[in-house]
Amino acid sequence: MGGRLDHFLLGILVSFVVALSLTSALHALIMKRDPRSALGWIVTSITLPVIGPFFYWTMGVNWISRTARQWLESGRLFAGWDDFPARMDLRVAGDLPPEASNLRELRALSDRLVSSALLSGNSILPLKNGETAYPAMLAAIEGAASSIHLSTYIFDSDVTGRRFTDALKLAADRGVEVRVIIDSLGEKYSRPPIRTLLRGSRVKVGKFLPLRQGGYVNLRNHRKILVVDGEIAFTGGMNIGDRHLVERNGKPPAVADMHFRVEGQVVADLQRVFLEDWYFATGELLADQSCFPPLAETGSAMARVVGDGPDKEFRKLHWIIMGALACARNRVLIMTPYFIPDRSMVSALITTALRGVDVTLVLPILNNLPFVHWASRAYLWELLQMGIRVYYQPPPFVHTKLFLVDGAWSLIGSANLDPRSLRLNFELDLEVYDAPFTGLLEQEFMTAVASSHRVTLEEMDARSLPIKVRDAAAKLFSPYL
Repeated sequence: MGGRLDHFLLGILVSFVVALSLTSALHALIMKRDPRSALGWIVTSITLPVIGPFFYWTMGVNWISRTARQWLESGRLFAGWDDFPARMDLRVAGDLPPEASNLRELRALSDRLVSSALLSGNSILPLKNGETAYPAMLAAIEGAASSIHLSTYIFDSDVTGRRFTDALKLAADRGVEVRVIIDSLGEKYSRPPIRTLLRGSRVKVGKFLPLRQGGYVNLRNHRKILVVDGEIAFTGGMNIGDRHLVERNGKPPAVADMHFRVEGQVVADLQRVFLEDWYFATGELLADQSCFPPLAETGSAMARVVGDGPDKEFRKLHWIIMGALACARNRVLIMTPYFIPDRSMVSALITTALRGVDVTLVLPILNNLPFVHWASRAYLWELLQMGIRVYYQPPPFVHTKLFLVDGAWSLIGSANLDPRSLRLNFELDLEVYDAPFTGLLEQEFMTAVASSHRVTLEEMDARSLPIKVRDAAAKLFSPYL
């Protein structure tokens, strides 16, 4: 009797394992768009019972996008302007300037991908490092008359963070509506959490995706937005903390970066993105006209807000970058702290270089994430072989993100060139058509190149075998870094 029961239970177990493997393989066959990925997961699921399906369902299935789409369909996220009771009368930009005429197809692509229009009459000022950006941001906060809306990924509770919290509390005490969105993972970079410093004040705080609600380590709000009175905005890649004060000594290690002061019509779309995130984080819908004052044209830049995230149907930033590479005619200048391209982006970069376009990539030689640095190095040999120039910037760690095309178009903001930014995080960038502005950024770029080390094929080939194996192994996990 006991033997028959054992055989019966063993049969059930074997049937379960076979069913699990076949179900996983069938799911990969139907759902995976890349045939190589599908084949790999099918083989893994069938040849490694239990282990293969476990890795497939935990690492091979994009639960991130599915969860975000469910939120979108349920109304927790909402799609854009149509959800606001009053739409601003914003002036869409006319024809591109002559120096950007070869980018008409890029504009057409963005028009179809992005709900925000390309708007004329904007002024965008680069602010280098915390020594320049923080005083400008604090001055705007101190001069606020009606509202302050701040969203950031990391908000440290160090000296710099306390300067900001003090300024925000003082503004709230004098009657300004102050709202702050803090990412629930980003706030854990320092102790005490910044929410502790704001507790008991009149500052309203929204916590983006508390980790206790589903434990989402991904789906982070990586956007950096400060909008004051609906008229002046700041955005870019800079968090709030002492780390961005590069002229000081001591800990934490310095992080160089660039932020941007924005005026003009595009501020309304930055405000809109903040209010959408505020609704997501708090459930409070603030869409009345007072949040969107009339905005005068203040400069020559044509600019568009590109908000992207796992809730979007299209990978907007990825496709816009691919479109920019396809339209480039003279030069493409890329600066990013984290460079982990997928195969389509590697192919686009190489194709651009083979068309005769000068492609230059600047990376930090000192990276705060060693695994990302190792994975990046595994991609460089292929790029260098095809004529793409690669430079390593000296310390401190450079967190700046720039994507510049033909001296006429810029992509600036929070997104890195890695899967986390282009697939998992909520990001915010500006695409800007303006030769003077792009020229300023090109000057910064070339200054960085002048002090950087040029990477060569010989240098990549000279890596020892253990180093090559380490870099290649890190590359295998690049979709998850």
